[in-house]
Amino acid sequence: MSQPRRISRRRVRTALVLPALLCVLAACSGDPGTGGASDAAGPAREASPTPTGPPGTLFDDFDYTGVDDPSFAAHGWQLRTGGGGPGIKGTWSADGAAFLSDPTAEGGKVLRLRSSTDGTKQGTTQVEVQTTSRNFFTGTFAARVHFSDEPASGRDGDHVVQTFFPISPSDASENYSELDFEYLPNGGWGSVGPQLDTVSWHKADPPDRVHQTLKRRLGGWHTLMITAMDGEVTYSLDGKKLFTSSGKYVPRDRMDVHFSNWFIDLPFAGGPRSWDMKVDWVYYKADEAVAPADLRKTVADFRTAGTAHVDTVPKD
Repeated sequence: MSQPRRISRRRVRTALVLPALLCVLAACSGDPGTGGASDAAGPAREASPTPTGPPGTLFDDFDYTGVDDPSFAAHGWQLRTGGGGPGIKGTWSADGAAFLSDPTAEGGKVLRLRSSTDGTKQGTTQVEVQTTSRNFFTGTFAARVHFSDEPASGRDGDHVVQTFFPISPSDASENYSELDFEYLPNGGWGSVGPQLDTVSWHKADPPDRVHQTLKRRLGGWHTLMITAMDGEVTYSLDGKKLFTSSGKYVPRDRMDVHFSNWFIDLPFAGGPRSWDMKVDWVYYKADEAVAPADLRKTVADFRTAGTAHVDTVPKD
C-alpha cells in the first residue's frame, strides 16, 4: 500500500509545456491484450478551442502529436519536472511522455508514460502527467489504462508503481483529499505483488488512509473507475466493485487528475531497464454516479461523433 506521498509536490512542479502555453495565451472489463506501438509523426497543430459537450464533463482521447502540441496545454495538461516525492526524488522528467499510435487503443492513439532506471538516482527518470485545472470534486472519474507486468526493456524486478489518481493541490491542506489506483507488478514496501491498491486518504502527514489490495496480475488494458458520491467512494475495475470508503475518507477539497509511473526504490543496479504505462482516454462527470454500461456508451458516442476532447467542467 502506498506510503505518504510526499514532499511539497505542488511547489516543485513545473510545466514542460510552458512554451506551448505561452503560444496559446498569445493567440488568445479487461480489454484486449497488448499490441505494437509506433511513434506518431508530424508537426504540432494549432491549439483548438474547447468544444461544447454535455455539462460537467471532461473527456480526452489523448490524440496529440506530441507534448509540444499546443492543444495539449490548451486542453489543460502539463508534465511534471523537478523534485519532490513520491519515489526517487528529483528524477521527474518529461522525456518519458509520448503520444503513440497503438492498434490496441480504442481511438488509435495512447499517452505512453515510460520510466527508466539503471539502479542509480542519476540514471533514473520518472514521469507524471496532470491536469492544470483543480476543479474536480464529487462525481465519476474513469480511465482506460494499460498496466505492465514486465519491463519494456531490461531486467525485471523493479518496484514500479503505475497510478491513476485525483488529488488536492496541497499536501498540507486541512481538507486534503486523494483517491488512488496503484498497480505494483513486483510489489513494494515489503509486499511481494503483483497487486492493485485502492486507497482513500484523509491526511498526507501523518498518513491517514484506508485501503484494499487486490492480489492479481493485471498486465493489459483495464477500465478504472472511481465514484465519489453521497458520502462514499467506490473503486471499480472493469465494471466490478473492488472497495468502498466512507466517513472521513471521502473528498473534502477540489482535486486535479494525475497519471504517474514511478519507482518506490532502487533495489538493484546492473543495466538499464524501462517500464511503460499507457492511457487510452480519461473521463470525468461532475456530481453524478455513472454506471459502467453508461460510461462505455458515452465513450463510444464520443468516438462515433469524432470527438477527441470535451471540457465543460465549471471553472470556479
